[in-house]
Amino acid sequence: MAKRISNESTISDVLKQFIHVNKLDAGMDKIDVEQAWKSLMGNGVNSYTKEVLLKGNTLYVSLTSSVLREELCFGKEKIIKMINEELRKDIVTSIILR
Repeated sequence: MAKRISNESTISDVLKQFIHVNKLDAGMDKIDVEQAWKSLMGNGVNSYTKEVLLKGNTLYVSLTSSVLREELCFGKEKIIKMINEELRKDIVTSIILR
């Protein structure tokens, strides 16, 4: 009987390799940034958020409240830092609030 070669890997390692080989990193980053925004900002901000979109390294966030937009403008650097720490890599370099 033929002997099997043991190639044991975790599912997360296999998925990461699949994403990298098929060049799906940018699409996964877009999804991860949107999820990070929702988890970090909480229900209060999310109720006024219409769209979260990552283009390149810029995060575009559409808000329905001009007052909230002005408040978030003062903390852009902190938001960028929080999102990048959540994702454990530097994806977002700037935020544009609309």
